[in-house]
Parts: sequence; structure tokens; C-alpha cells
Amino acid sequence: MLQEIADGIQKGLNGKNFDGSLKFDCGDAGVIVLADNQATTQDQDTDCTIRISQDNLTKLLTGKLNPMTGVALGKLKISGNMGVAMKLGQLLG
Repeated sequence: MLQEIADGIQKGLNGKNFDGSLKFDCGDAGVIVLADNQATTQDQDTDCTIRISQDNLTKLLTGKLNPMTGVALGKLKISGNMGVAMKLGQLLG
């Protein structure tokens, strides 16, 4: 399932430049890492980590979960470089 999400993110990255590295940590379900304009499920150290459930990640990426609301409600937790997390919003928007 996470591989499908990563593939979808990869399609969205085509023609766009994402500077920095970011990890969606979905706990036992695994991770999705955005680095070097690639989306992969291979875990690695990143500038920013967003801890989120797989269900909420899907909602976030489809626009059904507002990132700020998600943080306020504790549905996602951001650690590391907040600037990289902000760039993700521009990429998805």
C-alpha cells in the first residue's frame, strides 16, 4: 500500500523540484522518503520527519486533511526542519 502512495507522489514530483529530504513515518506500515526528487519506501535519515498514520497520510495527500489542522489535532507530528515541511505544502498545492 505504501508503495502505491510513493508511486503516486513520484508522479506528482515529475517536473517539480523538491529541495531537501522528508520522511513520512507510518509506524509499522513503513515509511515513504522524498529525497533527490525521488519517492521511495527505503528508510533513510532525512531533514524532516512527519509521523502520521497511513490512513491520515492518504487523507493529507488527497486534500481531505489540512496539514495545520492535522498538527493541531495530533494526527501528524513534525520533527526536524520545519522549512522542508512547508515546501511540501507548496509541492502538493
